[in-house]
Amino acid sequence: MFLLEVLDQTIKKLKSQTANVITLTNLSLGGFAIVFGLHGNLRLSLLLIFIAALADRFDGMIARKFNIESELGKQLDSMSDIISFGVAPALLLYQGILFEFGGPGSFFTVFYIGCGAFRLARFNITESNGYFTGLPITAAGCLATLSFLAIPYIPSQSFLFITIILSFLMVSPFKLKKV
Repeated sequence: MFLLEVLDQTIKKLKSQTANVITLTNLSLGGFAIVFGLHGNLRLSLLLIFIAALADRFDGMIARKFNIESELGKQLDSMSDIISFGVAPALLLYQGILFEFGGPGSFFTVFYIGCGAFRLARFNITESNGYFTGLPITAAGCLATLSFLAIPYIPSQSFLFITIILSFLMVSPFKLKKV
């Protein structure tokens, strides 16, 4: 009887942490994307950011399905998102093209990260009403990452504008229905 109780408690604890483990997977993938990007392996960095987006998609779904949503999980998700969809895509674009612009390229790389952090902080203190305010950082990060694939095809100045536009969209007041 004792063993069944221990097994039951262990399963409950594992189940309660499933979403957080997936969230930490998202963070880890973003961290590895940064490391690989800094070492010049930009294609692998790009791939890891997109896999992180999949993990980000599933952590919230699992938390709701298992009814294990928590304030800790919400904060952890934001910390992971700033790494995977703020820092990693910004550095990917910086390493891929924005470095060519010197100071302005550096400034707008950091500006993008700052706007992403602001957007996440605003999200964390706002009551959920079925809408996002501004472009979610996951979407901005995926769009920035996707734009990396266009480097050989569009003028390099376009990437400054893409970075600026995504930055402002994240902090803008427009409402976007959650899906």
